[in-house]
Amino acid sequence: MAALPNAAKAVPLRLRAHWTERVAQTAIVLIVLVLVVFLALPLLTILRQALENADGHFVGLANFIVYAQTPELLQSLWNSLWVSAVVTVITVPLAFGFAYALTRSCMPLKGLFRGIALVPLLAPSLLSAISLIYWFGNQGVLKSSLQALGIDQIYGAPGIVLAECMYIFPHTLMILISALALADARLYEVADAMGTTRTRKFFTITLPGAKYGLISAALVTFTLVITDFGIPKVIGGSFNVLATDVFKLVIGQQDFAKGAVVAIVLLMPAVLTFSVDHFVQRKQTAMLTARAVPYAPAPSRGFDGLMTAYCCLIAILMLAMLGMAVFASFVTFWPYNLTPSFKHYVYGLIDNEVASGFVNSLEMAGGTAVLGTTVVFVGAYLQEKTRGMETLRGTLRMLAILPMAVPGLVLGLGYIFFFNAPANPLNGMYHTLLLMTLCTVVHFYTTGHLTAVTALKALDGEFEAVSASLKVPFFKTFWRVTLPICTPTLVDIARYFFINAMTTISAVVFLYAPDTRLASIAVLNMDEAGELSPAAAMAVLISAASAVATVLFTLLGRWVDRRTQAWRTTAR
Repeated sequence: MAALPNAAKAVPLRLRAHWTERVAQTAIVLIVLVLVVFLALPLLTILRQALENADGHFVGLANFIVYAQTPELLQSLWNSLWVSAVVTVITVPLAFGFAYALTRSCMPLKGLFRGIALVPLLAPSLLSAISLIYWFGNQGVLKSSLQALGIDQIYGAPGIVLAECMYIFPHTLMILISALALADARLYEVADAMGTTRTRKFFTITLPGAKYGLISAALVTFTLVITDFGIPKVIGGSFNVLATDVFKLVIGQQDFAKGAVVAIVLLMPAVLTFSVDHFVQRKQTAMLTARAVPYAPAPSRGFDGLMTAYCCLIAILMLAMLGMAVFASFVTFWPYNLTPSFKHYVYGLIDNEVASGFVNSLEMAGGTAVLGTTVVFVGAYLQEKTRGMETLRGTLRMLAILPMAVPGLVLGLGYIFFFNAPANPLNGMYHTLLLMTLCTVVHFYTTGHLTAVTALKALDGEFEAVSASLKVPFFKTFWRVTLPICTPTLVDIARYFFINAMTTISAVVFLYAPDTRLASIAVLNMDEAGELSPAAAMAVLISAASAVATVLFTLLGRWVDRRTQAWRTTAR
């Protein structure tokens, strides 16, 4: 009789409802198939294109050898590497100081400072480049001060470095805030009892505790800079980098083989930094144990005042960047007639037909939010809460993480080679909003997937075990239990997809047609045509739309909390 319970344990409960397992396995197969078609195959097509000549014949590494023998392309590689390194060296310490002020001081208005620092997330990357042109360009307000520093012009490396620092700052800041937020107060209490100075505590407790966050922030910063396309295109001038080389080779010269080679070269630093970051994360240990005491900073008038002054300086720079773009968008004729006017907005929306681009952007952003959130959450649920088909679930896990290491420009180029092929049955999707939506979902898939997995891991597996023992199909448990509990996470994922879809450029710059042009692409085209003020106006409108969407998602989140999270409130 004792063997019976053991035998019962050896038989998975879900075998009693095997048809539900087949439904789950079919769903996993479909999601894996989607990721293979819209991620793996386009990337493999780039590799194939790089190994073929213009006639489609296999030439091995010949294209790579030609690339290595082209001084201009090698110079672009060097430019990309050293500019990314400089931006990383500048941005990480600045963001660390800001994060340190927010987490380790008692300065006032922390929420306001944090909100201002995150403003660049709501705008296309090229907004900071446009603002710098108005500040330091040939007709800029502070052009003389730039020359006093020994810099002839803002176009080129100086402009790229400054604009990237502004654009990348909030991305770096969020990582470092998370790293510094976890601290055990007992370590600082012991240090205070031993009479340790603030400087020594910083170097012996704070920095070692945040080292993994600093490494991750540096790697993410380097990757985002080396793969960014908008800023070098707007303010780079004749200073070529890998991202602009890909665009010129494919769009300008129609040299697809060499463009594929540069795309693979651009992919290598991203893959390398992602691999190093993954290795670092595996080495990281828990900073807070069950006995840890959350750190609460003690008021210090001098230190708090210093941190407030530092955050004010960063906030002023951020507001100056956004403020100049807003001001220039209303100026009648820069710099001769500064009278406020709506002419640039009228020209952009009506004369240049960007209004249709805004409609396209909103449609794509909405579709990305709905489709991306659905696919991401269902995929994460099937990966974490179902059993069987371990190999396929492992494949899903790998494909879900892969987009983080793929630059948007490389992904978009892969879509050209794959979906524009006449023999591809999916060729009809090329130049459609649907394909751009799917490309954007895949581009930002990893962050949404990791967010969903984190939320699902917090749920006890007993929910699924009990439902299986009661012969309740897993999808009913998913609909009635898992989904209501995780609804706030769904709102956060949808907001992330929507904002990034509104501001993205690199992932879709190769995929649009005249009738599917997006607002962010229209800004790029207007800047390329020399219409800087209308470009600034349209970039400001994108930022405003993103800000409104953020507010609406916040209100939606609060409504969802009231409707689905009442169980979290402790009854009196």
